[in-house]
Amino acid sequence: MKATGRPRQHGIARYRGLHFLAKSDEHDEETLLLEFAEGTKLYVPIAKIDLVQKYVRWRQGGATLSKIGSSSWEKRKNRVAEAVVDLAQELIDIQAQRASQPGFAYPAEDSHWMAEFEAAFPYEETPDQLSAIEAVKRDMAQGKPMDRLICGDVGYGKTEIAIRAAFKAVDAGKQVAVLVPTTILAEQHHRSFTARMAEFPLLSRPSTGSGPSRKSARSSSAPPPAASTS
Repeated sequence: MKATGRPRQHGIARYRGLHFLAKSDEHDEETLLLEFAEGTKLYVPIAKIDLVQKYVRWRQGGATLSKIGSSSWEKRKNRVAEAVVDLAQELIDIQAQRASQPGFAYPAEDSHWMAEFEAAFPYEETPDQLSAIEAVKRDMAQGKPMDRLICGDVGYGKTEIAIRAAFKAVDAGKQVAVLVPTTILAEQHHRSFTARMAEFPLLSRPSTGSGPSRKSARSSSAPPPAASTS
């Protein structure tokens, strides 16, 4: 059975490969073959491939194919839209609560130890890296909870930015936790933090739990006060 229409309107299907359909006596049209529930087939012209998107399922197991002509797909999209609105409202509420709470204002001026720590960096910072480091320091100096996302390709120097922010916090008598999604990344950061802070009385210690992997650290008994990187 063949069906016509827009795949986004029909729901979830299984991709069955590329097929040529006779469009005229002299021309065959290349199409994507999508199979829906009950064996219903939909041929989508290559020129309209933007109508098809990969379905990503966060739960394990196969996805349930949609039935063309039923209202189940539309109902599912409405439920998802409502859930997105609820999530957005929750995030807005959380952000409003955070914004209403006072934060800790770290010293705007770097200490002697901070300057010495930065000077010990064995590489030359890139302009973008220096800009990000200064932006993070300005955030930390404000008396409100900090929100900053650092984006960059591999080798951009994101870890060094995090290490300097952690050191500045520890230098001010605070503890630091660095959360990472995998055990391998936790071990990598542990080695980076340990090597970078080797000349200072700080101790970086990895810690993994039953949930997402964590990496934590504590300072030694020597000043500055306790540090925790996780």
